[in-house]
Amino acid sequence: MNHRYFPHTEEDIQRMLEACGAKSLDDLYSDVAPELRLKHPYALPAEMSEPELRRHFEQMASKNRKMVCFAGAGFYDHYMPAAIAPILSRSEFLTAYTPYQPEISQGTLQYIFEYQSMMSDLTGLEVCNASMYDGSTATAEAVIMAVTNARKKKRVLVSGTLNPVVARVIETYAEPRGIVLETVPVHDGVMDREAVKEMFGAGDVAGLVVATPNFYGILEDLEGLADLCHSNKALLIVNAPASALGAIRNAGEWGADIACGDAQSLGMPLNYGGPYLGYLCCTKALIRRLPGRIVGATKDDKGQRVFVLTLQAREQHIRREKATSNICSNQGIMTLHAGIYLSLMGPEGLKEVNMAGAEGIRYLAAEMEKTGKMKLAYPGQPFLNEALFTLADGLNSDKVIEACAAKGILAGVKIDDSQILVAVTEVQSKQDIDNYVSIVANL
Repeated sequence: MNHRYFPHTEEDIQRMLEACGAKSLDDLYSDVAPELRLKHPYALPAEMSEPELRRHFEQMASKNRKMVCFAGAGFYDHYMPAAIAPILSRSEFLTAYTPYQPEISQGTLQYIFEYQSMMSDLTGLEVCNASMYDGSTATAEAVIMAVTNARKKKRVLVSGTLNPVVARVIETYAEPRGIVLETVPVHDGVMDREAVKEMFGAGDVAGLVVATPNFYGILEDLEGLADLCHSNKALLIVNAPASALGAIRNAGEWGADIACGDAQSLGMPLNYGGPYLGYLCCTKALIRRLPGRIVGATKDDKGQRVFVLTLQAREQHIRREKATSNICSNQGIMTLHAGIYLSLMGPEGLKEVNMAGAEGIRYLAAEMEKTGKMKLAYPGQPFLNEALFTLADGLNSDKVIEACAAKGILAGVKIDDSQILVAVTEVQSKQDIDNYVSIVANL
């Protein structure tokens, strides 16, 4: 197929392939699994006028089903205040693609500064970067920070209660750097504390990654872990969804060195998987290990408050291969989204959102218990707005999920044939929960 705007001839392409040591364009995608590759041209229709194109997309959108979402596992269906969209689109915030020139980038620099300030308050740590693509890459960068800080240590302990998706991304980042990851065993839905102490016994641990709420929704007790890490000259890394920090003890209060996770829970639509936002905060002592941008406030020659990009030596555009990380562009627009959400909600608003989710999941658990069809997998453990449920004998996860989907409900995330992870936020009503319970009760 000839493309009007592609200038390369077949001869050009062949010379480039030879320079790469490849025989065909397909060879460039050899690392991508065959089942994930497109095996036919894009099914693009003929050109359309603007009204025709609008109708086309409206017809496509009409095929979507709006469902009540009880699925979580790290990404949650929270309400986005109506004020966010118009503020997000204001031109004064959208200055310059990258904020390297402060004199023309004040809008971008200001919202980054405000975001960093609010996330530092939320995590209880002194420094926040701006920003990461998502919570998994933020956690992977935190692991790299721990190893870099430890210099000669390459071993990092990762709690078995961390979201498995996040753990897999950490593995991807760790392997080429020679970082050795070891998974801490799980006991009764939480990290095995005795196993952690034994694993530290080898004396070569650079850091420990823990999660609260963990993958099962349980609020883990992290008391004493910071002391254990620091006595072994290691860093404590705490992963948590950002919204939860408005209601639970934060990383700084646990004595952690690094806080990381996904900020999608700050009113960002699920939107088929993105865009989301990863946050990464740390103590002041680690500021030079922190990747990404840090914005500071100062005064210009007229005495006016202005914002500047600081510590640029960490950035890829300055140090290139010696940079702290390869982060360059990032989820800037989502940083602004998070900043607006936090400013609108405030501390009390975040508490109310978490309280609504906490009350909802407990009501759902109590009603499900009455049906005899689903019950809490770890009834003795504290949880916030998400919990793991075990199904009764004769009932399997696929059957529950399919039955609920037929009635417009996403029942949760399948863990295995007999367990489903269920989340409740401020979005699901009592009627939604009752409908869910009724469907399960009649299976």
